[in-house]
Amino acid sequence: MGPDDEKLKQCSIALVGLMGVGKTTIGRRLAKRLHLPFVDSDDEIEKASGRTVKGYFKDHGEAAFRDGERRVITRLLGGVPLVLSTGGGAFIPEETRDILMQNSLTIWLKAEFETIMERVSRKQAKRPLLDVPDPQAAMRQLMEERYPLYAHAHITVSAETGTHNQTVDRVLSALRDHYDG
Repeated sequence: MGPDDEKLKQCSIALVGLMGVGKTTIGRRLAKRLHLPFVDSDDEIEKASGRTVKGYFKDHGEAAFRDGERRVITRLLGGVPLVLSTGGGAFIPEETRDILMQNSLTIWLKAEFETIMERVSRKQAKRPLLDVPDPQAAMRQLMEERYPLYAHAHITVSAETGTHNQTVDRVLSALRDHYDG
């Protein structure tokens, strides 16, 4: 990070995108490079509720989870600038999307079906929306429903190829372009 990059630290940065795209890993590394705090909204929800995300979905349903998620994101973005990794569905409800768009610079980490399926297959048991007989069909449906909404993010960055550090480099480059443009 150079001296001209101080402007990158003046507001929160929220990473959005499908599960498995690398929001948490990229977020941690981006926060370290920018010397900002890192927060994962799913971790914060688990701390606040005392439940895993999957357990919360199972016991209370997706609507209750999304309501709690919105409250947690509102609280997190009401403080000091930070890098926030959001859950895959956080950007979908209009009210939460508006909160993210107004209180942070949103970055859609985008990858294609094959890349995401390869990544989520490692932790599929922790993903409530893929706990179905045909996870590939469920993922295709999520992509079809969510990609048009993710496209509203301020910035889109490919998380398709390369190492995590190369993706962080692409994010930093896109941030610089955003502020210089």
